[in-house]
Amino acid sequence: MDRVNAILNHKTYRKYYDQIEKIEKDRIFCRHQMPHLLDVARIAYITNLERNLGYDREVIYAAAILHDIGKSFQYEERIPHEIAGEKVASEILDTLPEGLAFSAEERRLILAAVRGHRKKKDGAEPIAALFYGSDKRSRTCFSCPAEKECNWKDEEKNKEIII
Repeated sequence: MDRVNAILNHKTYRKYYDQIEKIEKDRIFCRHQMPHLLDVARIAYITNLERNLGYDREVIYAAAILHDIGKSFQYEERIPHEIAGEKVASEILDTLPEGLAFSAEERRLILAAVRGHRKKKDGAEPIAALFYGSDKRSRTCFSCPAEKECNWKDEEKNKEIII
């Protein structure tokens, strides 16, 4: 997981991750820190294995830790986080140290997952659909103390464990 750890330690990643953490410090609703990111990664990887999708583990984990990196732009500038996140993720992926870079195809897949994780679309690229589902299934609405105040529609909330 050297390439994933290179992302975690990247200056730009740390900057935006720390911004999100600061903004969400007192947030009562779903947060977008490492527990959520790793939940998404693990669900996506299990689903990948169960469905024989063939995605590399590091590609999945890289996409997972990057998928919400644009959240601060959504909070502060009202730019959808999947759009801002794709730009930030691209910058990070383009500046990884030599020997830790992802191939052009891996980079394309990671960016497709970041861009496509938020909305379900017919005909979506398989990795985008994988991340859409994994992101939604990672939410534990059934045990959330703020569930009654959440603005998600009831049909969007996870009322049970679904894998």
